[in-house]
Parts: sequence; structure tokens; C-alpha cells
Amino acid sequence: GGKAQTLDGQRDRHDGERQQESGENHSGETLFVCYRVVMRLVLLFWLAVLALATPAAAESRLVRTEGRNFVASDGSVLQIKGISLGNWLMPEGYMFKFEVSKSPRQIYGAFDRLFGSEKAAAFWREYRDRYIARDDIRFIKSVGFNTVRIPLHYALFMTDDGTIQGDGWALLDRVLGWVREAGLYAIVDLHAAPGGQTGINHDDGPGYPLMFYVPKHREMTVRLWAAIARRYAGNPAILGYDLLNEPIAPYHDVATLNPRLEPFYRDVTAAVRAVDPGRVIILAGGQWSSSFDMFGPPFADNLAYTYHSFWASTKRDSIQRHLNFAARYNVPLFLGETGELTDDWNEGFRKLHESHGVGWSFWTYKNLDTPSTVVSIPRPEGWNEIVAFADFRTTAKPSDALIAKAMQQYLDNMRLANATVRWSYLASLGLRSAP
Repeated sequence: GGKAQTLDGQRDRHDGERQQESGENHSGETLFVCYRVVMRLVLLFWLAVLALATPAAAESRLVRTEGRNFVASDGSVLQIKGISLGNWLMPEGYMFKFEVSKSPRQIYGAFDRLFGSEKAAAFWREYRDRYIARDDIRFIKSVGFNTVRIPLHYALFMTDDGTIQGDGWALLDRVLGWVREAGLYAIVDLHAAPGGQTGINHDDGPGYPLMFYVPKHREMTVRLWAAIARRYAGNPAILGYDLLNEPIAPYHDVATLNPRLEPFYRDVTAAVRAVDPGRVIILAGGQWSSSFDMFGPPFADNLAYTYHSFWASTKRDSIQRHLNFAARYNVPLFLGETGELTDDWNEGFRKLHESHGVGWSFWTYKNLDTPSTVVSIPRPEGWNEIVAFADFRTTAKPSDALIAKAMQQYLDNMRLANATVRWSYLASLGLRSAP
């Protein structure tokens, strides 16, 4: 009996040890599972933090608005001193000395008649490659500008069925790379929207601002801006997006169209901010960027307002209505286009704006045979004959030899090294006034 009790005691002890061991194993497994859960939660937490921090970090590198100022990423007030790269990705007839063939489609048609479509296409490829080059961007920086405004034609970035593609993307990629390399800012400006937003030749529309009437054109414009914003999200070289150039000419149905402008801007801003949340959006007034009367209070943060003014008085009364708008809503102003007059007028109008803290971008950097530009392209031999044929003043087409020589001279002369720098024009802008 004693022996049996001893054996029973040993079995009980072994069973107890097995239960203890089992309990310890179970506790260890429980701790391990808990550890894994906790670590997974910690990992998810930090991934969430990174996801939130990445856009914030990107935004911190961007220009922003504070009250009536543009503010650089280092916190300093940015006084915009800009120049527009007109006639590069958005040709205008007067910059070729054309008086009839004014819109891009008319200009392209004139070159088709001169060259034939195949040679004309080759000419435009070379033209866009040369008109703005790296040395132009470096020169712009070297004389004291801090910003370039880049006018775009939608057709270089989107097909008429709304597909996002075109030769313009590579050109814009390239120039923005040069801008960043040079330490400049860029303002991207949609000069010609699908259907046209102005109702005059420089929007390349049919002579009426159909973008505000035709849903397809409106949707395409929103989609194009979303594509631009997605491609360049977080790019610190881009100061902001100038959504429409000079919308709604004053001789169209302004009573119908003006109320449609701000809702359109709301839609585009939402599309841009969905992929590039910190980006400054620049809103142009109606009637050729001359009036803010159709706008209410800012509908989002980081908004700025732009107007254009040519040949106006250099006294405060010429801009008082814009200053009133900025004071009412505590928002920044930007003089997006001006110039094309005398050096004395340039200086007076520039100083007027600077005295009120308003940044500016003059029009335009490069033009054909003119004193009112930064870089003047020497007029090629035989150019008057080219103009006469392009403008239908004669049906006699110039000889192929004259056309070929004139166009090659034009392509050569547009290079900065072969063009004429108007130093007095630069001096009138308070910039470097000599080589």
C-alpha cells in the first residue's frame, strides 16, 4: 500500500510538472502572440505617421501664401520679379509680325502653306527646341529675375479626345529642370484651354469662350490641370498654377459667363489639391484679367489673384480697385502681364507695384525685332515677303530658297548668343543693366 501511494504521488508530481510546463508554454505562446500584435500595431502607426508626414514635408518645401504675401519655404517674403516665356509653347501672330494670321491655328496654317505640312512639322520641332534653351534660363537668373511664367497651349499636352499626351510634356519637364537648376521659380499658365476661355485669337478658340459653355471642354480643362498637378506634385521649383489666362473678353456675354468663373476655379483647385495639396493656385480675373468683381471671399487656402495691365497710368488710381480687393480679403496680388511700351513707363509701373508689395511678371522675354522685350530676335532677310504671304496680302508665294533661308536665319537668330539683349529694358525693371 505504501509503495502504491508512493507511485501515485510520483504520478501526481509528474502530472503537476506537465501542467506547469504546459502552462508555461501556453503563457509563452500568449506573450509571443501579444508581442506580434503590438509590433504590428506599432508598425502600422509609424506607416500612418510617415504617410501623413510625407505630404506635409513636401508642402513645407513649397511657396505658400500668408495674408497678402507670397512666402518662400525658408519663411522669407517672396517679391516676384518675373518674365513670361511667351511665343514658345503658345505662338502669337504679332510676335511673328503677322497681322492677319494671329491665332496658333492660323500661324500653323501659314507655315503649312509656306513649307508643306511635313517640313512645317519639322520646323516647329526645331523651333520649340531652340526658342527657350538652358542658356536662356541661366541668363534670366543672372540678370536678377526670380520667376518665369510659362504659357501653355493645351494641344501640346492633350489630344482633342481628352487623352493626356503630346510633345509639350517633355519640353515642360526639361524647362522645369533648368528652372530648378538655376534657382528660379516657375508659374505654369494655361494660355489656351480646350474650346477657348477668352474669345479672342490668343486662346486659339473659335472666337468665343466655349470652355464655359461646352461640358466636354470644361471637363478636359479640369483633367489637364489634374494631370499637370499629378506629374509635378511637390516640385518646389513651381511657385503656382495660373489656371486661366485672361478669361472672358469684355465683349462677350459677361452677365452669363462671369458667374461661371469662380465655380470653375473651385473645381480645378479641388482636382489639383487632390494630388498636390500644398500648391499655390493663382486666379485670373475676368475681362482679360482686369476685374475681380465676380469673386467672393477666398474659397480655399493658398490662393492668389492675378490681373494684367498694359499701358495704364503709373499712378495708384490705375490699380486701386485691385488693392481694395486684396485688402478686403487679405490675399496676395500678382501682376501677371504688363509691359510692351517704353522703358520709362516700365520703370514707373514697376515701381508703383513694388511700393504696394505687388509682385510682377513682364511680357515677354523674347520677341522678333522689337525694343520692348528682354531679348530681341534680329529680323531675317526676306521676312517681309514671308509676312505678306502669311497674311494673304499676296498670293505670290516666296521662292523655296527665300523661305528656307529666312526660316533658317530665324531659327539661328533666336538663340541667345545671336540675339540682341535690350539692357535698357532690364534696367527699367531694376535688374542688371549691362553685360
